[in-house]
Amino acid sequence: MARILLVITALIEGATGIALLTLAPLLASLLLGTPLDTLAGLAVARVAGAALLSIGLVCWLARDHASSPAGRAVVSSMLFYNVAVAVVLAYAGLQGANGIALWPAVAAHAAFAVWCITQAKKDKA
Repeated sequence: MARILLVITALIEGATGIALLTLAPLLASLLLGTPLDTLAGLAVARVAGAALLSIGLVCWLARDHASSPAGRAVVSSMLFYNVAVAVVLAYAGLQGANGIALWPAVAAHAAFAVWCITQAKKDKA
């Protein structure tokens, strides 16, 4: 089951990373309801895209080693990442961000966090 988590995470985060690298203004508008209209915002979004692409790559490379200590470390790191992203995006929504994809993204990251927790519990059993 952790393998499936890592494969799905790799595909989603990798695709999101590519989208941020190539279509950052569109993605920001869908997520936050406002375009990226500054060079600084665009640069930060593209750095985030590179980071997401890296996360996707790590998950992909760890997919066949999910039960190893390194694989469990990746799942634990993804737990932190998903909780942090859900909180940051929810906070943005409570502050007035209103992109069409905002709350679905919050829900998806929260669901992935729960999935990571269930995998961590299975590994301890």
